[in-house]
Amino acid sequence: MDNWLRRKSLGLLEMMAPILPDATFLRLKYPLLMGTALHLNHPETFNEKLQWLKLNDRKPEYGTMADKVAAKDYVAGIIGREHIIPTLAVYDDISQIDIDALPEQFVLKCAHDSGGLAICRDKSVFEKDKALASLAQAQKRDFYFRDREWAYKNVPHRILAEQFMDDGSNGLTDYKFYCFDGEPHYLYISSGLEDHKTARISFLTMDWKFAPFNRSDYRPFDELPAKPSGFEEMIGIARKLSSGHRFLRVDLYQIGDTVYFSELTFYPNSGYMPFTPAEWDLKLGELLKI
Repeated sequence: MDNWLRRKSLGLLEMMAPILPDATFLRLKYPLLMGTALHLNHPETFNEKLQWLKLNDRKPEYGTMADKVAAKDYVAGIIGREHIIPTLAVYDDISQIDIDALPEQFVLKCAHDSGGLAICRDKSVFEKDKALASLAQAQKRDFYFRDREWAYKNVPHRILAEQFMDDGSNGLTDYKFYCFDGEPHYLYISSGLEDHKTARISFLTMDWKFAPFNRSDYRPFDELPAKPSGFEEMIGIARKLSSGHRFLRVDLYQIGDTVYFSELTFYPNSGYMPFTPAEWDLKLGELLKI
């Protein structure tokens, strides 16, 4: 299928999303993005099994864990409040946001989705109207219907203002642990994600070496990044937060000597992640027991 037809098909599918059953929607969307049929009855690859989890693993607490506001108290109850980035405010609507009342640096993010984000490093150059317009659009977006990520279905569409954090890398380096049955097997480290052209993502092993696979849609790091001093603490936190779950990605930061919680992710890239070499989709799928 050529790119034009694929885009048209995805656009039509998006229009039909509210009336389609979840399994039907996923069976239609998956081949458009992955190029292969979705085998829900006998899923084998990691991406296929994430689609299966969307349909079959639906615990009430997942909504709390996926909610960027509610997750803070949930996680603090497990690993302690000292690992939680301070909240400045929570808004039910964009009209409630008073930029003047916020500090010189801050972060605004939607609690119910991925990507609804505005970062202010300097109020004097912060494009307030552009940021609020983008957040208003994101707040309207139904993240569940877009890809049937069930954990987000009932998350309130709130906006979170957080303290701005910087680890010295002109932003934040993410450490995202891929945990299977409570045990982290791989992580990926990412930086510069605000600009796809400069962004770097590499998968690493738990002994801090490059993994034998990567994402094909991002450039990997040219050199192995320095291991954070809190890496072993991160592993322990990832184990605690992922305990009892078939799969959970635990996202963390390190700022100074402190490890901070970022978010919990049930369906990385919504289960449409392109791996290179491609056979690692199947090898990671073997780790995910359903």
